[in-house]
Amino acid sequence: MRRQVASSLLRCASAAGVGTKAAVPCLATSTRLFADDASLKKTPLYDFHVEHGGKMVPFAGWSMPIQYKDSIIDSTLHCRNSASLFDVSHMCGVTLKGKDAIPWIEKLVVGDIAGLKDGTGTLSVLTNESGGIIDDTIVTRIAEDELYLVLNAGCRDKDLAHLRKHLDGFSGDLTLEVMDDKSLLALQGPQAVDVLQPLVKEDLSKLYFGSLLKAEVKGVPCYIARSGYTGEDGFELSIPADRAVDLATAFVSDDRVRLCGLGPRDSLRLEAGLCLYGNDLNEGVTPVEAGLTWTIGKRRREDFSFLGGEVIKRQLADGVKQRRVGLLSSGPPARQHSPILDGEGRTVGEISSGAHSPCLKKNVAMGYVEKALGKAGTELKVVVRGKPYDAVVAKMPFVPNRYYKGA
Repeated sequence: MRRQVASSLLRCASAAGVGTKAAVPCLATSTRLFADDASLKKTPLYDFHVEHGGKMVPFAGWSMPIQYKDSIIDSTLHCRNSASLFDVSHMCGVTLKGKDAIPWIEKLVVGDIAGLKDGTGTLSVLTNESGGIIDDTIVTRIAEDELYLVLNAGCRDKDLAHLRKHLDGFSGDLTLEVMDDKSLLALQGPQAVDVLQPLVKEDLSKLYFGSLLKAEVKGVPCYIARSGYTGEDGFELSIPADRAVDLATAFVSDDRVRLCGLGPRDSLRLEAGLCLYGNDLNEGVTPVEAGLTWTIGKRRREDFSFLGGEVIKRQLADGVKQRRVGLLSSGPPARQHSPILDGEGRTVGEISSGAHSPCLKKNVAMGYVEKALGKAGTELKVVVRGKPYDAVVAKMPFVPNRYYKGA
């Protein structure tokens, strides 16, 4: 779930000299496709990526690997069957500290943060005055007076401006810290726990999906969150930036682990039915329309005391005109902005994300359609390069999620 300005992975892959058979939407904030462009930021693992054959492309203002030596299909399947390592250090980590941290953030997000136990987190969304989604974010309660947020790379500037705007003039006990001294690694896949467990003293079988602990990995202090963006079991590790290469080297020394780039990461999240900011979410879409009503905590629905709360309250009471759905289609994959038609040829919506699924070996997509057409099994058409192809509304996730929730 993560914002960028949508372009296409096909364009990025072609520019990087990468095979495009399984290309999927790439979200780059620049059309300049030179990995050594001085304007692009680099994570502490940039040289590590290049040394390991990473094909570097612009992504949300960063130079990031789109893939390595294996194909996007092979890399996607490897993550589903073994373990993959992603560099997601372009994401923006933020801590909020002080006794007023929870009541303050609850004015800006829809989740029940006060109801979280220490060491647990939840997906939530930052909303604007119209109920639109400024960004989607994981909010983790470290303690009663400390929160940890992960913001999308492409939303960093506007998110931080939004948070600081509401912090200005606030007289309570609260400090905001941007964690620019940290890197973020994601170890994902069914064998991720077997790779990580020998490197930590804590029993990871007691760390469930959505939970976080502070621990050392090979002596390196980390936040270890059992979460990810693939639909698989896995972990996201916030670590000191100057130790990122050490830990990445340790992980890839395990034969079960392969490096994984943006291309397979996007196909994995799409198969898992997870939203991408800038494609599936934006400031003109509310969590109700996006199928994220579940992120609005039960307690929060008592007073809707967050930005745009009254708009969302009305939508829950009166319904919405459009909703996000999953789609399976024939023909070429339907990409972002492809029109969706009903049986009479009337335009009833638009694709927000789409690709060929390496796991299912068929086309999958998400898009917004008129609410009346959102029931699974509804037959529609998608238009690709001017030609309509059969499509059917399908339940998500397309590939079953395998989050660890205990033995």
